[in-house]
Amino acid sequence: MRRLASLAAGPRGKWIMVAAWILVIAVAGPLGGRFESVQTNEQRARLPNGTESLKVLDLSREFPSGEQTPAVVVVHREGGLTAADRAEVTDIAHRIDGLTAPGIEPARPPVYAPGDAAAIIVVPIRTGDIDALADAVAAIRTVTDSTTGGLRADVGGGAGFSADAITVFSNINTTLLLTTASLVFVLLILIYRSPVFWIVPLAAVFAAESAVRATGYLAGDAGLTITGQTAGILLVLVFGAGTDYALLLIARYQEELRRREDRHDAMRVAVRSAGPAIIASCGTVVLALLCLALASVNGTRGLGILGALGVAITGVTMLTLLPALLVVVGRRPFWPRIPHVRAEEPDAPQSGLFSRTGALVARRPRAVWLTTTALLLVACAGLVRYDDGLTTLDHFRGGSPAVDAERAVTAAFPAGASTPAEVIVRGDPAPVQAVLATSPLVSALGPDESGPPGIRFTMTLSVGPYTDAGFSAIREIRRLVASTSPPGDVLIGGPTAMEVDLRDASRSDTLRLPPVILLVTLAVLVVLLRSLVAPLILVATTVLSNLAAIGISVVVFPWIFGVGAVDPSFPLFAVIFLVALGVDYNIFLMARVREETAARGTRDAVLRGLTSTGSVITSAGIVLAGTLSLLMTPPLVPLAHGRFVVAFRVPLDALIVRTVLVPAVALDLGRRIWWPSTLDET
Repeated sequence: MRRLASLAAGPRGKWIMVAAWILVIAVAGPLGGRFESVQTNEQRARLPNGTESLKVLDLSREFPSGEQTPAVVVVHREGGLTAADRAEVTDIAHRIDGLTAPGIEPARPPVYAPGDAAAIIVVPIRTGDIDALADAVAAIRTVTDSTTGGLRADVGGGAGFSADAITVFSNINTTLLLTTASLVFVLLILIYRSPVFWIVPLAAVFAAESAVRATGYLAGDAGLTITGQTAGILLVLVFGAGTDYALLLIARYQEELRRREDRHDAMRVAVRSAGPAIIASCGTVVLALLCLALASVNGTRGLGILGALGVAITGVTMLTLLPALLVVVGRRPFWPRIPHVRAEEPDAPQSGLFSRTGALVARRPRAVWLTTTALLLVACAGLVRYDDGLTTLDHFRGGSPAVDAERAVTAAFPAGASTPAEVIVRGDPAPVQAVLATSPLVSALGPDESGPPGIRFTMTLSVGPYTDAGFSAIREIRRLVASTSPPGDVLIGGPTAMEVDLRDASRSDTLRLPPVILLVTLAVLVVLLRSLVAPLILVATTVLSNLAAIGISVVVFPWIFGVGAVDPSFPLFAVIFLVALGVDYNIFLMARVREETAARGTRDAVLRGLTSTGSVITSAGIVLAGTLSLLMTPPLVPLAHGRFVVAFRVPLDALIVRTVLVPAVALDLGRRIWWPSTLDET
């Protein structure tokens, strides 16, 4: 740390560091501009390796008709179709056949519901490229959008849902970048009350973002799965974590500027003092995210690896470029609140809100932490309403064209007509088809198609394909056909089966990974604090506040988003971000307390640590909560759910857990909190 401080804050080293980063940005800029080119929103990229639905996708390419994703055009009118509408349906099919967009196959003959309640036109789209699929759906919608006089034509099916998801994520990175940068700019203005100082930390964050985007491009080009959601989360992580680390370093730098005339000396001390806490915080987030590399869902694994790289690069930036920039610009950019050397004793007792809070907590610390714990446990009671049954139909806030199409089909046709499943049989298909034909879960079987892998045919479910009943039907049908052929000879895929495999993998990851994350976090804290008791307390309070945040969130979700159920991946992402980011503030606090303990004793160190870090941690919490809340703006319910609970949990942790609960427990335990460290003897 001393070498790093000398390099970044030295009279010559600062210029070398700035020059080095200019070179990095010059190289990273062009690479980062290609980051979007390696992103994918294909369902194939998200599916766990080895799953049945992924095998079906891969084998489908070997059949004469290739891999097809159906777009389902449902034509309907309130009260049913008229004779003129039937002619319009035929005309729509002909106009679709005249489209020249790549991948659009000839439309199949229209199928009418009983009583002419609606008509379906299935348009196979033969492409494995997600962007080409979206273009094909857009072309079909130009035809269907021309209906008038109360006649509606909605485009859904697997292709429609994929296209709607792509629309959500198109240009999301640019929008999030501008919005996040604007929010951080406003918050920095409010925090430092300076018209110019915000430029310095924001410049360092933008440098980190440029390097991270370049790294993301190289990782994606090397084969790492990077989805649009991953890219959006990564961007906000860089801005949130980078601003947090900047606030901590700048706060310590300001302290030292009031003690030392030479800004280089002040920065050296600031880096040596705040550096370990930043490294520990960054390391905790990086290691927690790397735990996602163990996930079976490819998209989750990609987020973990790229997120860890992004946060690591951000931490390095804030400990190298930011100190150099701060020393280069000196004191003047802090205007009008320029920090000067104070005449009074630097270690004089401090006052303010957090000093008063510490004094109140110190009066009866045991009563304080018991009461706070009880309140958090009450908040945990909301977990009884936890439901991970969110389905695809509920993914889009305010609905989507594909959702409208699905509901129109369900109202007039067998529930699964818009999204048939796909069956591949390597041997004789007759026994399999006989079982399926007699199952009440299946309403129809499609024609056979022969190819190198065997026989392929479609299967229409009698229940909704994007419902819990549809997911249960796929599981039951897989169990039924398993008895008709040798293992692996019958494969069931399609959109519903993909959803089943994703949900099962997400639930498995949720059970496996959180314990690993907690152990990793505990290990980092033990190394940082050189204690066993303090890390156990910090992890326990973090878990408690996490559960409280989730408990409150699932109660308020129906009122905010209109949907109470959550995605099966919700608890995993909540734990990852809540533990990794939430423990930051405990690290900032307890690292400072440990630093002060050797000279002051545990009790005074806790009070001084609370007072010294209070404003910066609160500011960091506001910035992080604000940036994470921006991820609630895209119209995807799972994304909004996850970011809401994180954005809610961050201020809860900064204002309650770090300010009240942890100090109260530390004051109650006294020197025992450092056991078995030698600080225990203080």
